Amino acid sequence: MSESATDQTIRPEPQLLGIYLNDHLAGATAGVQLVRRLARNMHGTPLERPLAGLAEEIRADREELVEIMDELAVPVRRYKLYTAAAAELAGRLKFNGHLLTRSPLSVVVELEMLRLGIEGKASGWRTLRAVGAERGRPDVGRMDRLIERATEQAAMVETLRTRAAARVFGSAA
Repeated sequence: MSESATDQTIRPEPQLLGIYLNDHLAGATAGVQLVRRLARNMHGTPLERPLAGLAEEIRADREELVEIMDELAVPVRRYKLYTAAAAELAGRLKFNGHLLTRSPLSVVVELEMLRLGIEGKASGWRTLRAVGAERGRPDVGRMDRLIERATEQAAMVETLRTRAAARVFGSAA
C-alpha cells in the first residue's frame, strides 16, 4: 500500500524559498514596468494620477521585497530579472485589433494583468507572513502592512478596470 501525497512528511528545502522569492522579484520587476507604462499611456486622462501613485507604491513594494530577501540571506538572481523585463516587453505585443496604434482595449487588458500581479504579490506577502510567524523574520507586522497595501491596490485597480471596461464596451463590465 502506498502513502498518498498528503500523508507524506515534506522536509523544507532552504533553496526553495530563494527560488520562490526570486520568482516574485521577477514578477515585481515586470509589474513596475507595466504600471509605469500604463501611467505614461494614460497621460492627461483621469487614470494618470492614480496610476502614477500606484507605480510609486509598487516600486516601493519591490524594494521592500529586496530588503526582505537580504534579511533572509536570499541572493538576487539577476537572470530572472532580465527574463522578467523581456517578458514584459513581449507582453506589449497584443493582438487587440489595432496594428499600429494603441487600442482602447489595451488599457482594460493591462489593468487586468496588473490586478493579477498584485494578487500574486499579496499571496507572496501572505507566504512570507507565515515564514515570519514560524522563523521570527520577516517581521509579521511588516508583512501585515504589505498585505493590507496590496489589498488596497487590488481594489483600486479593479475600480479603474471596471471604469475602463465600461468605456470600451459601453456597459458596467
